[in-house]
Amino acid sequence: MLSHFYQKIVIEKPKVVLAFLIICLIGFSFYSKDFKLDASSDTLLLENDPDLIYLREITNRYGSKEFLVLTYTPDEPMVSEKSLNNLLSLKYKIQSLDWVHSVITLLDVPLLNNSDKPLAERLKEISTLKDDGIDKERGFKEILNSPVFRNFVISEDGKTTGLIVNIKEDEKLKDIEDLSIKEIDILKELRKKANHSNILEIRKVISTYDNVGNIFLGGIPMIADDMMSFIKNDIIVFGIGVLAFIIATLWFVFKKIIWIIIPISSCVFSVIIMTGLLGLFNWKVTVISSNFIALMLILTMAMNIHISTRFLQIKKNFPNKKLPDLILMVMSKMFWPIIYTVLTTVCAFLSLIFSEIKPIIDFGWMMTMGLFTSFLVTFTLLPSLLNIFSKYDVNLKKENNSKITSSLGSFSINNKKVIFGSSVLIILLSLYGISKLEVENSFINYFNKKTEIYRGMKLIDDKLGGTTPLDVILKFPQKDVDKAEIDDDEFEDWDDGEEENSEKYWFTKDKIDRINSVHNYLDSLPFVGKVLSLTSILEVATQLNDGKTLETLEIGVLYSKLPETIKQEVIDPYISIKDNEARISIRVKDSDKNLRRNDLINKINFDLENKLNISKNEFKLAGVLILFNNLLQSLFKSQILTLGFVMTAIFGMFIILFKNIKLALIGVIPNFIAAFFVLGTIGLLRIPLDMMTITIAAITIGIAVDNSIHYIYRFKEELKQTCNYEKTVKLCHSSVGVAILNTSITIIFGFSILVLSNFIPTIYFGFFTGLAMLFAMISVLTLLPALILIIKPIKIS
Repeated sequence: MLSHFYQKIVIEKPKVVLAFLIICLIGFSFYSKDFKLDASSDTLLLENDPDLIYLREITNRYGSKEFLVLTYTPDEPMVSEKSLNNLLSLKYKIQSLDWVHSVITLLDVPLLNNSDKPLAERLKEISTLKDDGIDKERGFKEILNSPVFRNFVISEDGKTTGLIVNIKEDEKLKDIEDLSIKEIDILKELRKKANHSNILEIRKVISTYDNVGNIFLGGIPMIADDMMSFIKNDIIVFGIGVLAFIIATLWFVFKKIIWIIIPISSCVFSVIIMTGLLGLFNWKVTVISSNFIALMLILTMAMNIHISTRFLQIKKNFPNKKLPDLILMVMSKMFWPIIYTVLTTVCAFLSLIFSEIKPIIDFGWMMTMGLFTSFLVTFTLLPSLLNIFSKYDVNLKKENNSKITSSLGSFSINNKKVIFGSSVLIILLSLYGISKLEVENSFINYFNKKTEIYRGMKLIDDKLGGTTPLDVILKFPQKDVDKAEIDDDEFEDWDDGEEENSEKYWFTKDKIDRINSVHNYLDSLPFVGKVLSLTSILEVATQLNDGKTLETLEIGVLYSKLPETIKQEVIDPYISIKDNEARISIRVKDSDKNLRRNDLINKINFDLENKLNISKNEFKLAGVLILFNNLLQSLFKSQILTLGFVMTAIFGMFIILFKNIKLALIGVIPNFIAAFFVLGTIGLLRIPLDMMTITIAAITIGIAVDNSIHYIYRFKEELKQTCNYEKTVKLCHSSVGVAILNTSITIIFGFSILVLSNFIPTIYFGFFTGLAMLFAMISVLTLLPALILIIKPIKIS
């Protein structure tokens, strides 16, 4: 029934089908305007990670503005008048931008030890480096020796300083609970555009200071904007690069314009329709899925090359057959091999849904939808165009047998022991390499060393106390605090006549001691850069108090008497009296090659409980380091689940397709070895798994088995005619083997285009998937026929 419908509509009414496809193309082109990109930090996190929910809670509690970071390394000494004036000028120019809330620099650091006045007076009239009459050398030395600001706003060597550019909060995004998802998406899109404009604006300001030293821009908004640029660039470069290579390949294989127009039309129709579908469903492309257009072009082309090659072979064998009958024969013969290659590849991409990483899950669904789109377009557009172009000569002037496939066929027949021995050796080496796989990775190493993202983060890591934040939240047991009187000359003139503030009694000895012990422990750890907490503030207070440690109630009174602005900026980020807890902020040096994030987190958890004797329910770790580590640790689980799912599902499909367990095993073995080979190679090279390399093995199997399906399907067909295994191998290598070679070369070089990306995981993905496809092609044209010749799984009637 379906074949009759296909014949009556697609084969016999090609112009109607073409008109319908053009209407679809126009319609989906309209929706492609809603095609969106997403480079937010949420795209690099685990789906529904409870630690993300907790981090957002902590962020709201202790306050956090969206900000950019500038690192400034002047050509002259930092304390020189010229350097400070340039810093002040840069601060004011950035401050004048209408989207900037405030700019905090070295010049805004409160100087509390710059005079010999009583502490109370110094707190009432706080000075900074930019004030007149200040001893710049003394003030700079105070900042450089400050427990709070050293390695925070100024590097230890005093040569690099940081500028924190706080961005004005978007009032529209404050109360998003009452908005619909569509309204939230619209606001976020507007925010992205505004952020892009802001980044361009601040870079323009920075460019005017190129002659005063080295200035690098950093911060999450800048990283997100640059990643958006990377995604856009990758989509354009990958798409154009792959398309150009496909055209070159088609010309090399067929040497006729007609055989370039027909397959390219299928590719273009498929990509535009898919882009429209993504826009229609508001499906955003991330840095992980930025190669989906290149992949769709590659996989659509593979389908078209197989069908086109078979069409030319059958036309040569049946020269007198009418074109519609010829097309129907070809499409009928190719339907099952193609549908199974689509299903196995879909199976590979669907396995990515086990990853728990949203962009990888979305990538799997995108490619699943894309493959079905390509299949439908190929089986409707290609036969329609063949019918319409029937007046042109579609035959090839000369069809040469491939020397490569012929040589591989002869090698398979005559060197079975060498093939099997080499395969066993590769399996053993691959298993050894797999045992060396690790997931330890650095976010900074996701980017090319020439990018501003890398250079800025590296400088912050090396000079300003580290890049990756980690918080230790200390929760104190609820106890009644005894109020006591205080007798200290330093505070006796602070009577403001107000009612005594009970907040000052929160500062008990137990709490201060616990904060101090945890702070000092964290500060002693390797890979830990800057540590900030109430302890840091108290160290400053001790310095100001002539080296005498403040008593707990003195600390309480000092807190209650501090100006509100100082309190909010300096102390409130590290304690929450209302929630009876304290926050210790750590920044980890992410670029250190010896850093093992999971080991560090486990050590901190273990030591806080067992060495510092803090109960498990009285502390909790939070921060980007935790989220990133959760992502990394999920990669091993994802690798096992995706690979296990793909191997099981594809083996099952092979059994259904070939109805022969032996043949199914023979079909999957070369491709499974290819997947192990590429994973083993990654392990031997000590390249850590990341968000994209974990997808290589599953995708390799899913795409590579297409060659096995085409080869075995054709082998069964030819064996019925020849009744001779060796003769059939030679026939297959000179027919379907040529199509396998051509499609594999297209796929290999198509993936190689991805090495032009600025995103290192994409480069690895392109290189290693291409390598795996090369190995899989060689295996299918050597190991597969050798196994068939040894086992002889098909009965000859």
